Amino acid sequence: MALSLGAILLLLPLLILLSLLILVTDPGPVLFTQRRVGKDKRLFTILKFRTMKTSTPDLPTHLLKDPERYITPVGSFLRRTSLDELPQLFNILVGQMSIVGPRPALWSQDDLIALRDQNGANDLRPGLTGLAQINGRDELPLEKKAFLDGEYASRLKAGKGFSTDAKCFFATFRKVLFAEGIKEGAP
Repeated sequence: MALSLGAILLLLPLLILLSLLILVTDPGPVLFTQRRVGKDKRLFTILKFRTMKTSTPDLPTHLLKDPERYITPVGSFLRRTSLDELPQLFNILVGQMSIVGPRPALWSQDDLIALRDQNGANDLRPGLTGLAQINGRDELPLEKKAFLDGEYASRLKAGKGFSTDAKCFFATFRKVLFAEGIKEGAP
């Protein structure tokens, strides 16, 4: 939590600048909020910078047939650089998320939630990044994401949490820098 507070303070000018860009380029709220599944399957509200128009259907982006038509002018940049995820530092600050862990599932993703139940991943606090994010991100099928989430849970139980977290943390910068594993819309 201290790390997230430090990051928020350090990134405050950027957070303000991005907020202003969102407001200027597309009227509406700066933040997008959505119910997600947290530790022990408790629901919480995740925070993101809004990258899509307010008229967008409430579906995961990968299920939209033409997501580009919903993405705001600044939204494409925010998504490509993963800067839209920065408000989750506040979720980390209040203890709803951690920096590394399984990405929080949508409340309606029953298939992913069930797969994570099988491997203990729902017992963990969700993270800003994790093994699935550094091993394919949006390109992974749900089964592979759930497997990697279970692998992360196993590594924590085996006492390899710090090394796994460090690997995920630093690999995330490379993935974000090269926009690897980002896929928008339904196939």
